[in-house]
Amino acid sequence: MSLDLNNKSILVTGGTGSFGKKFVETVLTRFPDIKRLVIYSRDEQKQFQMAFDFPESKYPGIRYFIGDVRDFERLKRACNGIDYVIHAAAMKHVHIAEYNPDECVKTNIGGADNVIRAALETGIKKVVALSTDKACAPINLYGATKLTSDKLFIAANNIKGNKDLIFSVVRYGNVMGSNGSVMPFFMKKKQEGVLPITDPNMTRFNISLEEGVDMVLHSLETAWGGELFVPKIPSYRIMDVAEAIGPDCEKKIVGIRPGEKVHEEMITSSDSFTTYDLGKYYAILPQTPAWELQDFIKHFGAVKVPEGFNYSSGQNSDWLSVEDLRALIKDYVDPYFEIK
Repeated sequence: MSLDLNNKSILVTGGTGSFGKKFVETVLTRFPDIKRLVIYSRDEQKQFQMAFDFPESKYPGIRYFIGDVRDFERLKRACNGIDYVIHAAAMKHVHIAEYNPDECVKTNIGGADNVIRAALETGIKKVVALSTDKACAPINLYGATKLTSDKLFIAANNIKGNKDLIFSVVRYGNVMGSNGSVMPFFMKKKQEGVLPITDPNMTRFNISLEEGVDMVLHSLETAWGGELFVPKIPSYRIMDVAEAIGPDCEKKIVGIRPGEKVHEEMITSSDSFTTYDLGKYYAILPQTPAWELQDFIKHFGAVKVPEGFNYSSGQNSDWLSVEDLRALIKDYVDPYFEIK
């Protein structure tokens, strides 16, 4: 990777979340001479705790900035002097969004619009927005708001005028060991001897925090503007996760929660007309890019996917076995995990 963030300034919205902490750790390790790394979030307690792991005394470029992406003026102030923005702030729990729809809309759509406006008005060079597989053919409000957010960031490339500014999006599936993911949840429920299964046929994509961070850095380095990057990652079956964690536990079928899918998608057949295979990643390109498509294809060696191509967790060609899952749980969730 030729990306060099030394002497650059970066702002991470939602910077105290699982992704934000791993991103900060990675950037501070790889780029020790980064000029400024701003952690922008509204949770003062999480910022207080994160400052113990990444203190300003040890990392002179790090800054902790209390603020909400809903607050445009505060966000704009935080963006002054910043080169790159990584937008990770969002309301992410499906059932909470269903119960509090107006709050979800304000954060996920209004917040995205504020990030775009702030970037346009403060000299930002690049913005990478984090998306989710739930934004693909959404059936819940969370997914619908993130799809809208994706569309806003992609379209923002059309309104930047002559500014040296690039907006791109990365979309991926469940992050192993992140807050709210199924594996830490099952680890806790294992103590009760019962693992609640929503649907025994359920599948999900799986990605590590490290892979998610690498994908964002890849987008930061290579995006031309308007791409929606999708990683090639394995799937797992929920019943295999249950077997990996609690083989002796009761598997109690509790039913799908409001807004859940049995299988997740990251690329629909309708997206296939503008989707290209880049090797490690797919890229869904804008229908009217601000650059020449043939130049993009030649530069990246991009290959058009077949019409009708669909990328679903239930139809994936790459699957994690029970033993694979146990090894990953030990690496990413609990280093002391073992099945006796």
